[in-house]
Amino acid sequence: MSKGHLLTAERKRSRRLSNNVGIESPGGVTWSLRALLLVLYALPLFWLILTSFEPPGNVGGSAIEMLLFKPTLESYRAALNGGLLDAALQSLIIAGGTTALTLGVACSAAYGLARVTASGVVLILGALVGLQMLPQTATVIPLFQVFGAVHLLNTQLAVILADAALLTPWATLLLRPFFRAVPEELEESAALDGASQFRTFISICIPIARNGAITVGTLVFMLSWGEFLYAINLILSPGKYPLSALLAEQVTEFGSNWPNLMALAAVTALPILVLFIFTYRFLRSGLTLGAVK
Repeated sequence: MSKGHLLTAERKRSRRLSNNVGIESPGGVTWSLRALLLVLYALPLFWLILTSFEPPGNVGGSAIEMLLFKPTLESYRAALNGGLLDAALQSLIIAGGTTALTLGVACSAAYGLARVTASGVVLILGALVGLQMLPQTATVIPLFQVFGAVHLLNTQLAVILADAALLTPWATLLLRPFFRAVPEELEESAALDGASQFRTFISICIPIARNGAITVGTLVFMLSWGEFLYAINLILSPGKYPLSALLAEQVTEFGSNWPNLMALAAVTALPILVLFIFTYRFLRSGLTLGAVK
């Protein structure tokens, strides 16, 4: 069988597995649990949207006053005129750069760990798990010193490198099962056809592990979109802060501007919601196939 036929058969098998997951209809307990989770997640979201349309002087009143009010868009106007677009651009650069760098390193590392059978792989996997236990706060000062020495402070590149270093071990662990599921016969067939190891990795392994890569990439983008700790420590100019830092600026020692804070939170969450809607199919199949593999 040729390499093209083997690749097509593997894709069909993966599609059948993703379509067969969860065929049984959920029972009453499952629906009750879903309803409870919906309420727990929907109520804070409803309160966030409701508060964002309230006048500033209406927050903190009675429950009736907070429910019965004249909606206003003043908070959204203030958000759009308060550096929202600049902060959104900074967040997009940080999240996009972190996702690209993390996937580039993690896919290569996961493929190597999936193909190597030496006993040292166990030690490497253990080290990756151990790195997940290292708190982010413990790395801020060393990274500040390192980036200061190489003149990268106050740049988005410093935050991208810090986030990628934090998320790469986690992404590698998630991607390894997807590359282990790639049949070695496909790689052997490609080698017989004269393809190099890099060409085999790009043309065969990456397409088969596509759902896993999209799943991990989406999760990495979501995490880095809300980056806060590295951003406020490695970026020294407030004008270069991402959205998460802009949200924190709404809470000061003199009080909190709750309508503006909620309006900013709603606008900040909108790109993530759009990304989730467009990648939900890949997230669902990627997570279920990852669990099966």
